[in-house]
Amino acid sequence: MSEDPEPARNISGGAAGGGSAAEFDPETAGTRAERVVDRLGELYWQKTYGGRDAFECLVRTVLSQNTSDKASQPAHDALMERYAPENGVDDGDDGDGGLAAALAAADQEELAETIRPAGLYNQKSETLIALSERVLEEYGSAAAFDEFVREEAPETVRAALLDMNGVGPKTADCVLLFAGGRGGVFPVDTHVHRIARRLGVAPADADHEGVRAALEGDVPDEKCGFGHTAMIQFGREYCKARKPACLDDPEACPMADLCDQIGVVPETGEVVDPAEAVE
Repeated sequence: MSEDPEPARNISGGAAGGGSAAEFDPETAGTRAERVVDRLGELYWQKTYGGRDAFECLVRTVLSQNTSDKASQPAHDALMERYAPENGVDDGDDGDGGLAAALAAADQEELAETIRPAGLYNQKSETLIALSERVLEEYGSAAAFDEFVREEAPETVRAALLDMNGVGPKTADCVLLFAGGRGGVFPVDTHVHRIARRLGVAPADADHEGVRAALEGDVPDEKCGFGHTAMIQFGREYCKARKPACLDDPEACPMADLCDQIGVVPETGEVVDPAEAVE
């Protein structure tokens, strides 16, 4: 089993942030991708989304880039301890010393050392300082940025985030989901990219954006957020990159009857990227 299990409580926000619990009934699924998400709903608890501070969510997601939660969480905790104000992370319009202001004024070497556990700490520290400066310059405060993320049209928010250096599609979508509580957003990380293509619910040769388009097109809006987090958990526990559970026992995988096993050959133990399997 995974060393990074599903947390015992919902840390993704809740109804107050615009999220809502989804109903999971495999009998009513309209597509195979929805049936996959519904099966994941039987395996894992059903979350609601939204409610996180948008700027802190942006910081947390940057720290998580190209590393595991096990590595990025200590970096996040250390950053918050050093740079977040005692009364929270919300920056007022009067420059009251909130998280964004603290990071914008941070010494880059000191910040890099603080977030060292996350890896790529020099690059990430530079990115966080630049993002903080831009948020304060363009929105005036982290509170105003948070309002922008929650209230503006998702496509407008996504475009604005993607225009920021160091923010890619997955980071932008995580901010939309976890801070904005937006439905219809299915962030694609390495796990989701691998599993959706291996299952056969996205084209085998699709890039991350292709997988996102396939999933958001076939999974109902209210199930996309849960599909993202549950598919990651499934990847950690069962459908690992080099050794999926089905290699040891075809019955070991709870998704076996819904999986095309693209790139996985249990008979020989061969595992390749799904794109290579269909070339």
